Amino acid sequence: MLEIRNLTKSFGANIAVDAVSVAVAKPMMIGIIGRSGAGKSTLLRMMNRLTDASSGEILFEGRDVTRLKGAEKRGWQAQCAMIFQQFNLVPRMDVVSNVLHGTLNRRSTLATMFSLFPEADIHRAIDILDRLGIAEHAPKRAEALSGGQQQRVAIARALMQDPKIILADEPIASLDPMNAQVVMQSLRRIHEEDGRTVIANLHTLDTARRYCDRVIGMLHGRVVFDGTPEQLTTGTARDIYGADDSFSEAATSTEIETLDAAAARERAAVGV
Repeated sequence: MLEIRNLTKSFGANIAVDAVSVAVAKPMMIGIIGRSGAGKSTLLRMMNRLTDASSGEILFEGRDVTRLKGAEKRGWQAQCAMIFQQFNLVPRMDVVSNVLHGTLNRRSTLATMFSLFPEADIHRAIDILDRLGIAEHAPKRAEALSGGQQQRVAIARALMQDPKIILADEPIASLDPMNAQVVMQSLRRIHEEDGRTVIANLHTLDTARRYCDRVIGMLHGRVVFDGTPEQLTTGTARDIYGADDSFSEAATSTEIETLDAAAARERAAVGV
């Protein structure tokens, strides 16, 4: 359903994404891992058409989306929703209105200016919030919610677009371990229950192993690993991150159990 062919993005002499090729034959949850600057975010931005590719193709159901313009491009961006690390909500706007902004691509300019939303869309937005466990916060300002709750609002906004693909760029990077797990569980349920493809840039190995069906590792703009979570060994992770034997998975963990175990080992090492 999705095929990326030799996708490349250059910024002057710097090649951010270097001839990446990935094929996704069926809906699945995919994690992309790699060190900062590996090209993960640029890859997702090209898929969503927030950034134009320098060369290569992105084929979805046989159509090259890199060539789309105008209304067709906006239509693709509705099918391929994007979730960001910093939520990108309107802080002083109530939660349900933030969610309803997911319908802006199919509404008139006048309706958008005056926030005129159909009653059916309002009910659907509340149903989505309820599904994500935050319906009681619908009338509150977005800025009144915790980071984890705000990210779930951002997920709800993406679902309002009824997308076939959800791209999540470091969706849990700014969250504490408990909220990170809630957000990842929400994305996993969306994949399993709706049959949507979810592609998430992640900064922790345990998260990729726990929630993803497939893991892609990037280094210096190229894909250096593409396999199952079981194949993502510590040795393989060192290669993906360009690290030496001192590399520790616990240092990048968001799993509470892993963090507790690492803390216990540190206390034991100093005799506390």
